Amino acid sequence: MARLGVKTLFIEPGSPWENGYNESFNGRLRDEFLNGELFCTLREAQILVERWRRHYNEVRPHSSLGYKPPAPQAKQSNVNWVVPIVQTEAKLMAL
Repeated sequence: MARLGVKTLFIEPGSPWENGYNESFNGRLRDEFLNGELFCTLREAQILVERWRRHYNEVRPHSSLGYKPPAPQAKQSNVNWVVPIVQTEAKLMAL
């Protein structure tokens, strides 16, 4: 690289616009979710974002993981901290 005059770039900590993984997620959030929704209230946005987040993390297959979801064990396990979406929606509606 030095022979070609190519230098590496430093990515500032906390600079999401310079992080390819974060950029990929932001693009998917925008393309797959935000561009197709209109929110009338903050509560509605919170509920729908939480529903999309759970789908993205627990159901949707990711090519980098061999087309498996990132957290399938969270969906399949009996861990108490995994809150069903109905309870989450009810909690958000109570805000």
